[in-house]
Amino acid sequence: MVLTHRRAVLVMVAVTMMWATAGVVTRHLEYARSFEVTFWRSLFTVGSLCAILPFLSGREVFMKIRQGGRMLWMSGACWCVMFTAFMLALTMTTVANVLVTLSVGPLLTALFARVTIGHHIAVRTWIAIVVAGAGIAYMYGTEFSGGQLAGTLVAFAVPVAGAINWTITQRSNNQGGEKLDLLPAVLIGATLSTLVTLPLAFPFQATPRDVGLLAFLGLVQLAIPCALAVICARVLKAPEISLLALLEVIFGILLAWVGANEVPAPTVLTGGALVIGALVFNEALGWRERL
Repeated sequence: MVLTHRRAVLVMVAVTMMWATAGVVTRHLEYARSFEVTFWRSLFTVGSLCAILPFLSGREVFMKIRQGGRMLWMSGACWCVMFTAFMLALTMTTVANVLVTLSVGPLLTALFARVTIGHHIAVRTWIAIVVAGAGIAYMYGTEFSGGQLAGTLVAFAVPVAGAINWTITQRSNNQGGEKLDLLPAVLIGATLSTLVTLPLAFPFQATPRDVGLLAFLGLVQLAIPCALAVICARVLKAPEISLLALLEVIFGILLAWVGANEVPAPTVLTGGALVIGALVFNEALGWRERL
């Protein structure tokens, strides 16, 4: 699938809207909780990707998994952490807390790249990291007294795993061999998440309605948008992807507010504004420098 730049932007907007449905759908579950939520979503994601990936990449995508090297499986492990921690965090704290915490991913990636592969960090990025860190610290300090710190810390595992995943991808691509294909890595991650959470999901308590909602998340909220995002990344530059991905925070908080009456706390909005403002500032200046 080949996209023009304009279509890639529109597809990424649609991707963020699909990603943003996780919070509001989770709030309408009846009995499914914790690891069971993650298990069902990951299971349906595996089934969906097995149908979608051959259409996008041909049947050789499964050969890549069987023949994949260490880097591919390390990337898959990172996807597993991201898939699992995200859903667990949604069952432990508010949608706004989770999404704002996830938004620090690009800045955390810059730090990881600096430490592990020696990437230069511009002054504007250092400023953004400090401001975003202040926003997260403000949220953490407030949520500590509210008893939701654990959920926010679990959510923080997602951008950490994402930063490691990006570093693995860069190392693989810079070694001169075949570039790491993220589509089979996503399938590996969903499969590992299913296997890891299965024994922790017992006893199953999900109603048929719950299973239907989690099937929706597996297909529409995760499998389809992840596959489309990987395709868009072939056309769009990293700053464009980072800026467009911020729409998930806005859409997700609004959907949870309107669809589940989950009103974000003023402190979360303040901390979130600092984080998102810092990221927009950094990515927008970086985009201008590249034009």
